[in-house]
Amino acid sequence: MWNWINARFPRRTGQGAAEPLALTLALEHPRNPGRYGSLSAHLKRRYADVVVLTFRQIEDLLGFPLPPVARTRREWWTSDVEGEQPPQSDAWKLVGRTATPNLSAQTVAFARAPGL
Repeated sequence: MWNWINARFPRRTGQGAAEPLALTLALEHPRNPGRYGSLSAHLKRRYADVVVLTFRQIEDLLGFPLPPVARTRREWWTSDVEGEQPPQSDAWKLVGRTATPNLSAQTVAFARAPGL
């Protein structure tokens, strides 16, 4: 395990040394998932390439109900206007996932983004 960590996050010493890992990750992702943080944490802990959750499971993780538009509009889960991401999308994007809703089944598949 340590070999993998060291290979993935090499340490540099001397001038131009690497920042601590936590600081590096914070700089790469200046946004945070806000009130959707518990969903983000849940997805981050999953090793599966695809995690499927029901709307009810998502609400249980969040501790509050999803807005009605999340149950009726696919765009709530998938829209991404350049420079203007919906705040809920940070929950899965910051952990390297994409969201694909199935509104009739009331589920969302959170797939690992390619290359992660």
